[in-house]
Amino acid sequence: MKIDGETRSARKDREIIQAATAAFIGKGYDGTSMEEIATRAGASKQTVYKHFTDKETLFGEVVLATATQANDVIESVTTLLSEAKFMEGGLQQLARCLITTLMDEELLKLRRLIIANADRMPQLGRSWYEKGFERMLGSMASCFQKLTSRGLIQTSDPYLAASHFFGMLLWIPMNEAMFTGSNRRSKAELERHADASVGAFLVAYGVQPK
Repeated sequence: MKIDGETRSARKDREIIQAATAAFIGKGYDGTSMEEIATRAGASKQTVYKHFTDKETLFGEVVLATATQANDVIESVTTLLSEAKFMEGGLQQLARCLITTLMDEELLKLRRLIIANADRMPQLGRSWYEKGFERMLGSMASCFQKLTSRGLIQTSDPYLAASHFFGMLLWIPMNEAMFTGSNRRSKAELERHADASVGAFLVAYGVQPK
């Protein structure tokens, strides 16, 4: 797919990264060769090396490209947790969006791959966390601070509240998927879990009627 305004070099970068993502997810880091990535990308091995110095560099680009996809989720955090949206069930909508996005099968496979290589490439795991989950956590904490100042929730530590929210939402389904090798829950099941998590969160942090 051609993107408007995209240069030929940028398009080739994107095609190589997409091919590398599929190869790494399918065969793991050690089982993937630059030659296979070149074949999947419809390019020569020399072209792949011209754009990316080596396999580790390319794997790093795959990790960063995936982490930046969190930007869309981060934007949804600030939109759905505005004062008006919060009163209309924005937290529940957000929870459903987050759990279905983060439990995507390909994203889970890449997450496992990053963890499996964390000892020898710790900087990649750090980048994934900082550019993805940590940014979402910070954005959520900022929204919770604003909601607290407007009397819509009650928390003395918005960052801790954000941590509790993500913990309630993701701890069980994420660990289940990471240890069993796949996401066995349907979208409907994930959304029911999200709704229950929001209910529990609001028991702890919601403003109690007088």
